[in-house]
Parts: sequence; C-alpha cells; structure tokens
Amino acid sequence: MNKIILASQSPRRKQLLEWAEVPFEILVKETDETFPEGLRTDEAAIHIARKKANAVQSLTPKDSVILAADTIVVLKGRIIGKPKDREEAIRILTDLSGQKHIVITGVVIKRGEKEIAFADSTDVYFHELTKDQIEFYVDKYQPYDKAGAYAIQEWIGVVGIKSVTGDFYNVMGLPVSRVVRELEKII
Repeated sequence: MNKIILASQSPRRKQLLEWAEVPFEILVKETDETFPEGLRTDEAAIHIARKKANAVQSLTPKDSVILAADTIVVLKGRIIGKPKDREEAIRILTDLSGQKHIVITGVVIKRGEKEIAFADSTDVYFHELTKDQIEFYVDKYQPYDKAGAYAIQEWIGVVGIKSVTGDFYNVMGLPVSRVVRELEKII
C-alpha cells in the first residue's frame, strides 16, 4: 500500500494504523469542528472529518491519499463532545454511568476528486460507576481531549465497560479494518 496522509493528531489513530501496518505520515491543519444544526449524528461526524480532509488536501499534491476521521459520542440522541474541564468530564461520565451510548466515527478518504465517506457506529454499555471511580479516572487520566470524556483502552474501559457491540477499534477512534478495505479501493 502506498503511503497515505493521516489528517489527525490522535495518538490512538496513529497507533491503529501502525498496528494495521498502513504506511502513513501525519499532516494536520487546525480545523473548526462545528457542524450545521439538523444533521443526523452520523452526518455530523462525516461533516467534521470532511472539513479536516479538505483542509489538509489544500496543502498536498493532487494525487495524495488523505485519511481524516472524527469520533463523537451520542447519549440519548445528544452529541457529547470533549470536556472543557474537570467538572464537565465528571458530569459526562456520570451521565454515561449505567447507560448505553453510541460511538460514531466519521471517516473521509480523499484522492483528488475521489472521495469515500462513511460512518461506523458502536454501542457501548457502562456499568454503574461510583463517584470515586469517576473522579479517580478524570484526575489520573485527564480525558479532556476525548469525546465522551474517556478512552476505552484506558483504566475506565477496563473496569467500567460492561459490553461493546460493534467494532472495538471504532471506539478508540478508527474502524481500522473497514478503513483498510476502503483505502484499497482508492489507492
């Protein structure tokens, strides 16, 4: 596979592509992560990923293959973003405690005028979490750069997640097996 450009600073996406042995380099351009009101949750994730891909595409040769993604967490129809501080992280995790939520990753792969865009969804069920567990996690791991205020591969995922239905790696930030299949179509 030819080297692709990953339009993401996420260490988790980087790690997943390395595990899949996909050759890549990272190139990012600061991008607004807002989306128009009224979009379905999967469309919102794709919209943000497309903005990231387009921003990086403007910096690269025309035939470059660009991979961009955005992961959102949805609880009872409400999109939960990244917490701005400790209090918001605690509130988010308290809301997720004992509940099912959906993790959606929107992916956009571009090469010139060609584009493949899709969203992958995974259902995640949390056990009831105690206030002490939530505060311990937030204080130790400071999940302020993570949608839903958690990373499944960290302590909270190991002790707090009851079950996952769908692609585990999607919850980490990239449905990597599908991404590999889609990259093969565009390269």
